[in-house]
Amino acid sequence: MILHATNIKKTFLHPKKSVLLNDVSLSVAAGESVAITGRSGEGKTTLLHILGGLEPFDEGQILVHGKPLHPEMRGTKFGFVFQAFHLLEDLSALDNVLLPAKIARRPVSKEHGLKLLEKVGLSERANFPVKLLSGGERQRVALARALCNNPDILFADEPSGNLDPENAMSVNNLLFDLVASEKKALILVTHDTTLAARCHRTLMLSNGKLVESIS
Repeated sequence: MILHATNIKKTFLHPKKSVLLNDVSLSVAAGESVAITGRSGEGKTTLLHILGGLEPFDEGQILVHGKPLHPEMRGTKFGFVFQAFHLLEDLSALDNVLLPAKIARRPVSKEHGLKLLEKVGLSERANFPVKLLSGGERQRVALARALCNNPDILFADEPSGNLDPENAMSVNNLLFDLVASEKKALILVTHDTTLAARCHRTLMLSNGKLVESIS
């Protein structure tokens, strides 16, 4: 297993004490894609952030390749694709793609970034400021950025949620093509049951519990 989470608990104290995640356990194998579904407010994004080391949790354990999760893994083992893109709009597409390597202080060439942009069909936009790109193009840049440090796991949170139907289908197809061709594990949060069905497994988060979804 690449990632093994056991008995994860997350409690919020404000405005009143409430348990959002209660003894959540999840394992993800190399090359496996797992969808996490559920109603709004159930804690899907919070769980994704916890598994990716972006948010703390109160109880439980997360192991990555058998070792306890630690912050450095965010830049070396994980890649992230967010609904809102989270790109630096004044930087070029290429600079955005290479940003994870710079943050992790890993040596990387422009050629590496250009190859990643080629994979997502944006070679000709490499030097364009992101603010001049369409929504679909921005999410393609985000996909390329997520692959910059050759992560073992991609975490995707409603990756096509801000896109029109045509661009959403294109980005979703590209995401699954990249996961397959690059042999990455994928943890996907989505409301889209059709998109979830493309994963190897679908889990539903409800009332703080994560259960296998039966289609």
